[in-house]
Amino acid sequence: MEIINDKNFSEKTKNGVVLVDFFATWCGPCRMMTPILEEVQAKVGSKATIYKLDVDESEKTARNFGIMSIPTLVLFVNGEQKDKHVGLMMQEDVVQMIEKHI
Repeated sequence: MEIINDKNFSEKTKNGVVLVDFFATWCGPCRMMTPILEEVQAKVGSKATIYKLDVDESEKTARNFGIMSIPTLVLFVNGEQKDKHVGLMMQEDVVQMIEKHI
């Protein structure tokens, strides 16, 4: 799963349905989210793109979206924030979150 950053965030989230996982390498629940998101990506295929953003490496973007706890999943449609969830999510719930917007 591609990790995006402050420099390419706007470009990566401006088109289509994009889910961004705000995470940190030291965060246990964040590490648990990765295999779940890989399964979700396989399930939704090309209907949506999932990226990860390390809050320690991209503090500006995390701050702009008010990320106070991680993991936080933020869903964008054509660059506009449409949904947000703080905390670990199960695969079915992430798929539902995405499917509401595709």
